[in-house]
Formats: sequence, structure tokens, C-alpha cells
Amino acid sequence: MNAASYVIPLPPQASLPVVGESGRYPVRRIWCVGRNYLEHIREMGNDERAPPFFFAKHADMLVPDGATIPYPPLTKDLHHEVELIVAMKSGGLNIPADKALDHVYGYAVGIDLTRRDLQLASRKKERPWEIGKSFDYSAPCSAIQPASKIGHPAKGKIWLTVNGKEAQKGDLTELIWNVPEIIWQLSQQVKLAAGDIIMTGTPAGVSQLQPGDKLECGVDGVGTLKVSIGQPE
Repeated sequence: MNAASYVIPLPPQASLPVVGESGRYPVRRIWCVGRNYLEHIREMGNDERAPPFFFAKHADMLVPDGATIPYPPLTKDLHHEVELIVAMKSGGLNIPADKALDHVYGYAVGIDLTRRDLQLASRKKERPWEIGKSFDYSAPCSAIQPASKIGHPAKGKIWLTVNGKEAQKGDLTELIWNVPEIIWQLSQQVKLAAGDIIMTGTPAGVSQLQPGDKLECGVDGVGTLKVSIGQPE
């Protein structure tokens, strides 16, 4: 079907740049893993014996490297969470962990921006997390590094600085569930497909952000990402 087949203009396709490629990676869905680094579980006061779980953001919430992000509405407690991102090239249901990496196109660095006050209020009322996690400009993401060039990183520093001061630091070896296990678990509840990206969890050190803050983060062997927090729209 072409654009003339629809009663309103087609929304733009969300996409990410790919290192060394002129073409872009089209994003279908954004999945996020909750509570996947032990120290972050402890700093948030959650049960470290509970398994991680999944929630979603919308693809049009992606923000490119170098962007200035408007401080979001409704919150007074915006937090950063740096994450390794996995980009899928294929998928399916019930993907075995030992076959999971066959479905991975590449990796990137992202930030799961969180309206922490709204998230915690929803949790206390046993309501969904969307208001705290899924909002405009909440998913900054770097260019994707193809796995064909960098392999499948299973170790390496993951870090984030705010205004040049280190806030988060961890290592991919500290993931409670590694990438193949994440894909295996997620594919049991939804049918994964090409274009899906997965944010794999954040290490300890999350903290409050203010307008004017400058963030830089990275994962060794994958890349870096820089964004700034601007004034509210």
C-alpha cells in the first residue's frame, strides 16, 4: 500500500544509524529489561531474588546522539539509566538461548530515561509503569555497531557521566541475565522480529537530572552516546 491508501499521513518510520553503513536500521519495537544488575536492584530497594521482567517503550520515543531532550512534563525526578542495546535482525517465539545470537544484528548504547517519582507512585498503587518509563524522548540511542564487525560483547565497562562526573559504572559481566538468556525469556512472551531492540538493564548509580545537564555514556567495544537535558517544551 502507498501513502495515498491511508486517510491520514503515514507516521515516519523510526530508525537508527548504523556505523559504516549508509542505510539505516528500522525500529519496530523497544523492549526493556527491569532489574538486571544486582547493585541497581539493591540501590532501588527491590528484592534481589526476584527475576528481571520486561516493559516497553514506543519506537518514536528514540532520540539520536547529540540531541537536546526537553525536560519532560509531570515529573520532578527525572533519572538516567545507561544500557547496552541489542538490535534484532530476525526473531520468533521460544528462541533457545543457544540459538539467540543468530538473530542479533548488532549493538548500541542507550539511556532509559525514567520519571522516577511517577514510576514509584505507580508501583505503590500496583499500576503499570508506562507513565514513568514510556514518554516522549525517553529512549536516547547511539548508532548501531553490526555484530558482524564487533562480535557479541559479553564483557566490558558500561558507564555514564553527568556534566563530566562519573555517575554509573559497571561491567557487562554483571548482567544477571546475559543477552542470549534475555532473548530466550522475552521470546516466550512475544514473537520477536527484525527491527526489535532490547534495552538490557542498567548498573547502579542512577541519579536525578536537571535542565542544562550534559550526559555522556558508553559501552566498551560498542560506542558512546551524548545528549543534553533542555528546558521543558
